[in-house]
Amino acid sequence: MSLLAYQQMKPSGVEYSDEIPSDWSLKRLGDLVAFAQGKAHEPYIDDDGDYICVNSRFVSTSGKTIKTCSVNLTPASLNDILMVMSDLPNGRALARAYYVDDHGKYAVNQRVCRITAEKAHSRFLFYLLDRHPGLMQNDDGVHQTHLSNSDFQKLKLYLPSVSEQNQIARFLDHETARIDALIEEQQRLIELLKEKRQSVISHAVTKGLDPTVPMKDSGVEWLGEVPAHWICKSYRYASVIYRGKFSHRPRNDPSLYDGDFAFIQTGDIARADKYIQDYKQTLNEKGVAVSQKFPAETLVMAIAANVGDTAILGFEAYAPDSVVGFKPEKNIELEFLRFSLIAALQELKKTSTQSTQANLNIDRISGIQSVFPPAAEQIEITVYLNGLMEQFSLLEQQAMASIKLMNERRSALISAAVTGKIDVRGWQPPTDAPSPELAKEAV
Repeated sequence: MSLLAYQQMKPSGVEYSDEIPSDWSLKRLGDLVAFAQGKAHEPYIDDDGDYICVNSRFVSTSGKTIKTCSVNLTPASLNDILMVMSDLPNGRALARAYYVDDHGKYAVNQRVCRITAEKAHSRFLFYLLDRHPGLMQNDDGVHQTHLSNSDFQKLKLYLPSVSEQNQIARFLDHETARIDALIEEQQRLIELLKEKRQSVISHAVTKGLDPTVPMKDSGVEWLGEVPAHWICKSYRYASVIYRGKFSHRPRNDPSLYDGDFAFIQTGDIARADKYIQDYKQTLNEKGVAVSQKFPAETLVMAIAANVGDTAILGFEAYAPDSVVGFKPEKNIELEFLRFSLIAALQELKKTSTQSTQANLNIDRISGIQSVFPPAAEQIEITVYLNGLMEQFSLLEQQAMASIKLMNERRSALISAAVTGKIDVRGWQPPTDAPSPELAKEAV
């Protein structure tokens, strides 16, 4: 796709943009829109209410609903723009917006501002505000962490005519929908790769690699038939299982941390590929006195939060009670045991408690039965699976890189269109494009 630049440009007079099309006009946001401050507080969220609660954490519909009788609501209407009012501590929510494009019932929380376009094209305004580079800056270019309605009202925007805003919005609706469809394809590929990985592991560690080997009924529902010469036994007989510990409360007491001893948690396990090679926190002498030490080459599993995630420790470390460690018994290979636990993941999750979040414990894990071949076959299966896992990881990395590039392309395209860096006045959607879905227009 080749797009032209505007022929006539002028200095913008604002720090975040050098030039702007000569016929674009500088406007004050408060003169174009109506504002309403959100009022729905998070404690009133209820799963069986009538309104979808929109909050500033993601500036999107969270899927949660809120009871209309519980709170003074600020509802959102079709074509409203819901804009974050505050910067999150980690800085991820800079000037993000949500566009209301259906007739659902929305409740806006107190850190989100509802914007209704009155003298501008709402869809164009959404694209501009969602990516506006100067939105979280004051007049001196200094970053701000909170914006009031008056801050929004003073925001200066360069806008083309309403008809040109409409054309830019049409162009961006079409192009971003096309990019989003490509991103969705890559996301589906990643999910399929995860499903395939799980399936390949489960088959290899419960059926083996030789399709001609005699089989027997394991007597265990999740295993089904297994090779006749393999041994079925519970994990308590395949490994020594011991739990992490952190007996001091509160857990975040700073007097326990910043020492010389590695401290791993469920997040470290989730981030690891196979081996945990680094860590984010350390304990001091006081901290290790209330925790549990795991030696290097311990297979660790998260039993809370990221339930069932596994990795092998590449170093000696301490761990809290949300982590369990496995030391395989004689004739059980460490990496095979890890693949076996991955295969048993769904069975493990069936035994977890479901209070506020899923949790496992040692008794539940140790009682689950699996199947184990002779040591030589365990090594053969492990080598085979490690090779396949490398291939899956490479494909997943390529898909994630494609998603990153497409997101960058999407952001750059939006920014260029709403700041006058590309001229789309002559653009028309391809004749074969499904116009109602790909080029939806705000009305």
